[in-house]
Amino acid sequence: MGLKQGDVVQELGWDSDVDESLRDAIMDAIDAEMVEDPLEAVDAVLLWWRDDDGDLVDGLVDALRDLGEAGCVWLMTPKVGRAGYVDAADINEASATAGLSLANPVKVSDDWLAQKVVRPRSGRR
Repeated sequence: MGLKQGDVVQELGWDSDVDESLRDAIMDAIDAEMVEDPLEAVDAVLLWWRDDDGDLVDGLVDALRDLGEAGCVWLMTPKVGRAGYVDAADINEASATAGLSLANPVKVSDDWLAQKVVRPRSGRR
């Protein structure tokens, strides 16, 4: 996921179904706890999202609130066949509606899929 020591990671959408070993690996990589309510801009947001969590567009926009300009959102959704699975078409549509760009999914867990969500680059020549 590209997280490194010193990065500040905000975690949103935590619940008892999240992958605790992935959380531990992230905290080991950044050498700190993840934050819920940061005091300054964060380097990344870990957003756990399930199909019944509401409007994904709103969730993505809310995840941008504390994100630094160069930061990214890691959208964590349950894999196909798992409770709370979010269809890839819904993720693509929500990202586009929120004005964001998606990278390819990354396998990070047996039950969860990670997708890097970023602000589109501006000023392309």
